[in-house]
Amino acid sequence: MNSSLLSLVLGWMLDLLLGDPVRLPHPIVWFGKIISFGEHRLNKGSHRIIKGSVMAVSLIAAVFCATWLLRFTIFQLPTYGTVLAMIFDVIIIFYCLAGTTLIREVRQVFLALDRSLEEGRTQVARIVGRDTHDLSAQEVRTAALETLAENLSDGVIAPLFWYMLLGVPGMLAYKMVNTLDSMIGYKTERYKDFGCWAAHIDDIANYIPARLTALLMVLAAGRPQLVRFVWKNGRNHASPNSGYPEAALAGILNCRFGGPHYYFDQLFDKPYIGENDRMLTTNDMKKAIRVNRTAEACMVLLVAYFLI
Repeated sequence: MNSSLLSLVLGWMLDLLLGDPVRLPHPIVWFGKIISFGEHRLNKGSHRIIKGSVMAVSLIAAVFCATWLLRFTIFQLPTYGTVLAMIFDVIIIFYCLAGTTLIREVRQVFLALDRSLEEGRTQVARIVGRDTHDLSAQEVRTAALETLAENLSDGVIAPLFWYMLLGVPGMLAYKMVNTLDSMIGYKTERYKDFGCWAAHIDDIANYIPARLTALLMVLAAGRPQLVRFVWKNGRNHASPNSGYPEAALAGILNCRFGGPHYYFDQLFDKPYIGENDRMLTTNDMKKAIRVNRTAEACMVLLVAYFLI
């Protein structure tokens, strides 16, 4: 087994067993702090589109180059350089995968909702960007499952895709792309100019992974006939990508996602994905998690085959 493949397997297994380490420093948290620092100082005055684009491109390039240089330096160490470089890769892969943590969070949303609506709203606020204080129980469940589907693409399939193409530097650079979009890629008054490049770069980086995620989901569910449903409904989303994994899960569960949501007290009237507006249940959550896990394993096998 070559080092890239071994690093992939070990990093993925660590995520399966541990999820995101709560008590250890996380590079995505650092990314968030750097983005927040730059946004507060640059997102004002004139030329916000230019300033936002320069910040986004510079941060993505800096992460890729710094990761490549650090890994190269470790690899060149006279003693155990190869082994240390592989350990570095395993740690980065572990940090870049977010499948287990999101699954845990979605489970907690449904458990909290069983106790009270207010607890469900509080719990789902941890994983969604929309305003949650007025959500109904059905909207809380819908938000959690939409996020589960979207995160399979953003948090698992896309990082693995970019690892397959560009190694650990590409994987970590993708996480910077995704973090930029999640923080400033909104069409609100504050971010519509400054964050537009971050949003467009994220759209490009996720174009193939989002569609690949949807395909893996319907295959994992044993429902390849849903490809037509996904193609039809995946475009019913403000994002050119997020609708595809959401459409796949909506088809698998025979439910309806989307619709109007509030972000930062501003209403966004999103189209619906699917037609069956039925009540979602805990069994739907369990089925969605099984599909996620199976699709994730399929992607790991696909990347492993590419790396052999």
